[in-house]
Amino acid sequence: MIGEEKANMGKNVQPLLFNLAPAQPSLRDVANRVKDGGVGALTEAERRADQATYQEVTCRSALNRVQGMPFAWTLNPYRGCTHACHYCFARRYHTQFELDTDDQFSSVILVKRNFVEVLTRELDRPSWTREQVALGTATDPYQPIEGRYRLTRGTIAALIRARTPVGIVTKGPMIVRDRDLLIELSRVAKCTVCLSVPTVDDEAWQALEPGTAHPRQRLRAVRELVDAGIHAGVLMAPIVPGFSSSRSKLERTVKAIADSGARFVGANVMYLQDGTRTHFMKFIASEFPAMAPRFERLYAAGKYPPSEYRKEIKAMVGVLQARYGMGRRDRGEDDRETEAADEPDQVGFRW
Repeated sequence: MIGEEKANMGKNVQPLLFNLAPAQPSLRDVANRVKDGGVGALTEAERRADQATYQEVTCRSALNRVQGMPFAWTLNPYRGCTHACHYCFARRYHTQFELDTDDQFSSVILVKRNFVEVLTRELDRPSWTREQVALGTATDPYQPIEGRYRLTRGTIAALIRARTPVGIVTKGPMIVRDRDLLIELSRVAKCTVCLSVPTVDDEAWQALEPGTAHPRQRLRAVRELVDAGIHAGVLMAPIVPGFSSSRSKLERTVKAIADSGARFVGANVMYLQDGTRTHFMKFIASEFPAMAPRFERLYAAGKYPPSEYRKEIKAMVGVLQARYGMGRRDRGEDDRETEAADEPDQVGFRW
């Protein structure tokens, strides 16, 4: 356990006798203010050089219970994300705070200033049974503002103290800063790190992920983590039809992932749900209008493209994984169906 982190946690949980600073609003306060007066009503928010507005808030809980997932709990010290990925499924969650899924998702960031203190109390409860926790499900825990607030680092330190297993998903190479804590967490509990690298194609990256670090930089982070003995791999997701779904782009990405030393790779085709779908279709209509009719057809039946299309993509990824010595991260029903596909090398990627 890192002594400095332990000492800081102990200090943070002690209440101040006198608190002369104005009370930070709760998440519900923020939603009510925005509903009544728009983003301009967040008068305590700070606008920084990245043109995003950061509103510090207080949270009543840190651990969020989930059902039907491989993990039981989620942790999100921030809400909203300056990575601004156009396909991000978490865009739809921003409406909980009366904020939109378009620009406000990537430009109005809520910072849960007391997150580590609240989490520490929750993990100290006798009822806590050290179930699997996922960090970074509704926002990226290593988006740039983490360099200032260090809430994710404090979160990992708290998980070490509670010997709680965690899976981390991020597009932020800043995660290498916390190698020391990740090594310690791997020693006392299970720790898996997933760097999201949907493609190494420059044009697709620039169009779809305007606020993220270059994919090759993320893969260098994977190499550093693996070399440090951390169980780290890549989520090649989402694969976006027409942008990163061609065989040549898939092959370049899988090869680059293999070269990074990633311990595993997972892949999935983009799905569009609720507010995310509205934003993405608006983005396509504005920036790539010629592609709009094909996306409308491909996603006409719902949030997923047709199962045959998904099987074709996953079959090709499976072939490439085998070619470059990469195993699948999970082997579920879709993988068994993929393995039964005929002639995967002949996939046409029709859309």
